[in-house]
Amino acid sequence: MAKTFLSAAWRNLIMANYVIDPSLLQKYLPCKTELDAFNNEHYVSLVAFLFQHVKVRGVAFPFHTNFEEVNLRFYVRYKEDNKWKRGVVFMKEIVPRRMISFVANTLYGEKYATHKMKHAWFENETELFVNYEWKVDANWNHLSCVTERNPEPIIENSAEEFITEHYWGYTFINDTCTGVYQVQHPKWRIHKVKSYDIVCDTAKLYGNDFVSTLNQKPKSVFLAEGSDIKVLKGTKIYSEL
Repeated sequence: MAKTFLSAAWRNLIMANYVIDPSLLQKYLPCKTELDAFNNEHYVSLVAFLFQHVKVRGVAFPFHTNFEEVNLRFYVRYKEDNKWKRGVVFMKEIVPRRMISFVANTLYGEKYATHKMKHAWFENETELFVNYEWKVDANWNHLSCVTERNPEPIIENSAEEFITEHYWGYTFINDTCTGVYQVQHPKWRIHKVKSYDIVCDTAKLYGNDFVSTLNQKPKSVFLAEGSDIKVLKGTKIYSEL
């Protein structure tokens, strides 16, 4: 069994989910994976959340245990021993600390970038407000929502289950090699979103391939409660050209 590389908690994950033309994603596919779909639709998700209580190989590093992250991801699957392993590919993961980006990019081949970030959470008797911000050049981008305060279980076979129930990460290393790692967490509850607001400089962050997709209205936006998580030590899969 793979050893734990990172343990943490992911909390208050805002997930804005957009339907995308699958042809736009083909060139980003790691080898041996294929696009995953829900009801014949393909998605990319803009996700913002808070990392808490981070430990790398059991060690907590000062000033790197609690921080925001914003990522853009799409959904894939890989068949091993006649079993599908459903996972995600990250286009970019934004964090506020350079050391976090260095470790993730070096050890996992991810695409982390460092930007100034901040967040705010407020709640009252009936509602929860969650806001994440990240600075692009001189401008602050944000992903925020107002939700019902109490979370509810995810409905089986729903789009929300599809979005949250991908437990593998796949990274493009080269045309014949893919990095793969497992993420472990319990099934999450979600908060129903009453309103949301999104400001994202898509072209500067992710390139022109995603501008038309992220400029449209999301198919859905919800807030996942989150939980403790573990990221297991990664491995590689290979394919011959």
